Amino acid sequence: MSAEQQPSSTSMDVSDNETSSSSEQVTNAAVSNVSTIPDKYGFMHVDGDDFHYDEEKLPVKMLRQRERKWLEMLQHWDYFMTHDFKKVRSRCRKGIPTSLRARAWQHLCGGHYMMQRNVGAYERLLEMPIDSHVLDEISRDLHRQFPMHEMFMRKGGQGQEELMKVLRAYACYNPADGYSQAQAPLAAVLLMHMPTEQAFWCLVSICKEYLPMYYGPGMERVQLDGDILQGLVKRVSPNVYRHLKKQKVDPALYMVEWFMCIFSRTLPWASVLRVWDMFFCEGVKVLFRVGLVLIRYALGRRGIMKQCPSMYETVECLRSLPPEIMHETALVHQMIKLDLDEDSMTREHHKQVKKRQKAERQRQRQQEQEAKQRAAATS
Repeated sequence: MSAEQQPSSTSMDVSDNETSSSSEQVTNAAVSNVSTIPDKYGFMHVDGDDFHYDEEKLPVKMLRQRERKWLEMLQHWDYFMTHDFKKVRSRCRKGIPTSLRARAWQHLCGGHYMMQRNVGAYERLLEMPIDSHVLDEISRDLHRQFPMHEMFMRKGGQGQEELMKVLRAYACYNPADGYSQAQAPLAAVLLMHMPTEQAFWCLVSICKEYLPMYYGPGMERVQLDGDILQGLVKRVSPNVYRHLKKQKVDPALYMVEWFMCIFSRTLPWASVLRVWDMFFCEGVKVLFRVGLVLIRYALGRRGIMKQCPSMYETVECLRSLPPEIMHETALVHQMIKLDLDEDSMTREHHKQVKKRQKAERQRQRQQEQEAKQRAAATS
């Protein structure tokens, strides 16, 4: 592949024609092979497609035990969060029981408390006027969100209407950032588990507390986290890091959708839910751990880097991840096993912030020098 044909940065801005035709092709091609009964998550099966459905099987007795433990914990939530957080973290890493996932997510992210403190705010936001261009953007994205899920299959159906409400309310709640395409899959995942108002406040928490400055103009925080991720790759897998640097693979080419959509468009569904369980408990560092495991496994296996002589093959390898590492059991095991503590992540964060600040100062000095040269030339 020539230098002129390098793959472009991953972006959440997808053209209408490209996405519509892709969605229609998937739907039309699968319609004759789609089952009429959704699986436990609400997805319709397509013949030969087990991507969303391969999950860890637990004995019923163990599931009931976990439910009882979570019920006890939710009844004494403040105590556990302040005095026994390690137990909360351990139970989130094991996976939150399906029957209690919605309630647990709301408590973990604080959405439950925000809703209590802002009674009536969601309804008022829905009544506020909104820019017609923002409304059009949201409308165009509705059919793209998990079209094989029973909630979102029907155009104009209840699921799409609820998704519109949540995204519209958030655009009014935070007009500075407005609407981002990456918010739509987040809202859709939340709506699969809870009513609209609860989903809205959880989305507020994600965008405001967990991933601040991710969804506004410029996406500077995403770019910073991409640099941090690359620095952490150097720590955990030097060979892979050297390969990525040699091929000049910018992190934005593969990690933007991973992080902005919290892997909801990347992993099998059982794994998505396990990642979200941990993310709501431990925060953004979970995204770094998932990313590091996927990168190291995708490129670090014997002989793989030799099969990626250019940027194109390398990026394709990162976009076509091996299914065995995406299985929930393997993924979570490798995430926890990863030799990377929180202090290392913090140091890498400070290092990358300083690098960006230094680059910004150099850019400003260069601009000042150029301005002085122009002024001298015209005097």
